Amino acid sequence: MLTLKATVVSCSFRLRRARVLENFLPRGVRGSSAASIESEGKMSFEDEKQKFLTMSPEEKRNFYKAKVTTLDQIPTWSEYWDKNKSNIAKTVEKVEKVDEAVAKKVSMWQGDITSLEIDVIVNAANSSLLGGGGVDGAIHRAAGPNLRKECATLGGCRVGEAKISGGYMLPAKYIIHTVGPQGEKPDKLKECYENSLILVKENHLRTVAFPCISTGIYGYPQRPAAKVALSTVKKFLLDNKDAVDRIIFCLFLESDKDIYEELLQKYFAT
Repeated sequence: MLTLKATVVSCSFRLRRARVLENFLPRGVRGSSAASIESEGKMSFEDEKQKFLTMSPEEKRNFYKAKVTTLDQIPTWSEYWDKNKSNIAKTVEKVEKVDEAVAKKVSMWQGDITSLEIDVIVNAANSSLLGGGGVDGAIHRAAGPNLRKECATLGGCRVGEAKISGGYMLPAKYIIHTVGPQGEKPDKLKECYENSLILVKENHLRTVAFPCISTGIYGYPQRPAAKVALSTVKKFLLDNKDAVDRIIFCLFLESDKDIYEELLQKYFAT
């Protein structure tokens, strides 16, 4: 791995010429030549992508900008229910029971999706895939500039489609970008989850986190969107029981947390 000379001042000129590298040098790393620094700065996003994908978790943690959340810190729905049922139990009509093994493959977690150290996170992207506001902007900022470079080669994305990229400086190895519908269009929202899960399975990824797709500025009502998300994920798990280890519903708002606490009791009752 490339490193800087003893002082920032001694190579500041070359660092300005190699701005990509500047964003990727871990804290406290030193040594190597200015020529090597400049060469590293010219690496393509493909090289950077592979560099991050082949790093050990310990190496990659030097690049994280937020506190990392690992899978073992996120309870399964079964564990969450056992711990909190006295406070969150609701009277739910038409409970759809699943076996314990399926309930253990689902989690709800309230926090920053860019902090998750898992195989892949899903980005609620716009059709350009070049970054935007909300979770989309947060993911691009945390991943670094090479994410935008790779996304510029993906040819955009239609509503309901999903495309995959590297995770770069994110704790997650990969990002799946999907474009949700504007307004309440359940068939298109369902496609977002379905096509994202197809990519998870095709790429042999075992852990994935979804944000609440389309419920922000795209205006999809939260509760109907949660029903689409939960029913689509449930069908995938029943049809592909061994395809994944965990699917996480990553929630930001307290109101989303309340909705998922209630609806998980319907869709993933044990």
